Amino acid sequence: MDYDDLPDDPPPSFDRMKNVVKDAEIKGFNPGLIVLLVVGGLLLIFLVGNYLLYMYAQKTLAPKKKKPISKKKMKREKLKQGVSAPGE
Repeated sequence: MDYDDLPDDPPPSFDRMKNVVKDAEIKGFNPGLIVLLVVGGLLLIFLVGNYLLYMYAQKTLAPKKKKPISKKKMKREKLKQGVSAPGE
């Protein structure tokens, strides 16, 4: 089969594709794409902001103080473990 035998005109299906491409250029951006980009951008900003605030808080805030355990509770815990409390 020679290339000379083929017609110069593209098949009709390709003609329709040219029109679709021309129409897409005229319309501009797809509204769904714009919404997706805006929502995705806001979500990304939110996550990055939270991470930065977390890192800042870790550096600047003092560590949380633990409540002191009463002698009574300490005695009870040691008895549970089987170790006699001091002074008994």
